[in-house]
Amino acid sequence: MRILFITSSRVGDAILTTGLLKYLVDRYSDAKFTIACGPVAQGLFDHVPRLEKVIVLRKGFAMAHWRHLLKSTMIRSWHTVVDMRSSATSWFLPTLYRRIYTRKDKNAHRVDDMRHTLSLDTAPNPHIWLDSTNRTFADSLLIDKGQRPLLVVGPTANWAAKIWPAAYFSELISRLTAEDGCLAGGSVVVVGGPGEETIAAPILNMIPAERRIDLVGPIPFLDVAAVLERASLYVGNDSGLMHLSAAVGAPTLGLFGPTREYNYRPWGALCGFVRTDETHAELSTHPDFRPDPTNSLMLGLSVEKVISASTELLELSKRLD
Repeated sequence: MRILFITSSRVGDAILTTGLLKYLVDRYSDAKFTIACGPVAQGLFDHVPRLEKVIVLRKGFAMAHWRHLLKSTMIRSWHTVVDMRSSATSWFLPTLYRRIYTRKDKNAHRVDDMRHTLSLDTAPNPHIWLDSTNRTFADSLLIDKGQRPLLVVGPTANWAAKIWPAAYFSELISRLTAEDGCLAGGSVVVVGGPGEETIAAPILNMIPAERRIDLVGPIPFLDVAAVLERASLYVGNDSGLMHLSAAVGAPTLGLFGPTREYNYRPWGALCGFVRTDETHAELSTHPDFRPDPTNSLMLGLSVEKVISASTELLELSKRLD
């Protein structure tokens, strides 16, 4: 039995589909899986059980990525094709069952909306598969940090408008890890992707070297996930790393402004969000609500508000521990 799972090219969106993938992995214990995704998301799926192949969809001239997918999959008969991209390609594939995502409710969280693709009554939580090599990476990175609390911050994003200012992140870190803070004396991990080093640099520079861990750059997602799994708290902008933190079960606080928290807040029992005083609708009329903004649209989210939400989430984590 073979199942083809077509997921997003973006990391965050791909992570949100992994709950459905896990449902299929658990339900069909003899199935082999082929996953189609964008090149950035490829590393998320290295340890999916019974994985046969990952087909990387690189955009090219005249829909080259979809032609590549069709060429790679049409010669095989599938038990099930699940298409979370709602592409035309999946209609041409020979399969016993075809499940194509269609948005039901534009105001619903994406995880909850996508459950209808498999006719599920409840939305399955996103899931990331790790192995011993990923956890060994985390062990070696954290071995000299002892029993300190572990604060992870994600100060980057793929759109400048949704990046909370570096000065705000720096103040948040100082106050949370101060002697009277809720993560007193904690080590601080800063995470970000390749090309985001400049955004993270001011924050890394203010953290004492003995408590600082730099995970900004071309570091495999699953190694980062193994570190996130150990976090006492993650605080970050709306990004793929925020969803990665939530998927491994870390207490995760998402920061929102020009994006819609009702669609994309971190999903899970130990997740929360705070947003700017302005609503998404209000910010969507701002001159900097455009692909290449001059300024961040996150100035309306105060450090006080984030500290209050962080404290509440840590208290919830302790109660559920």
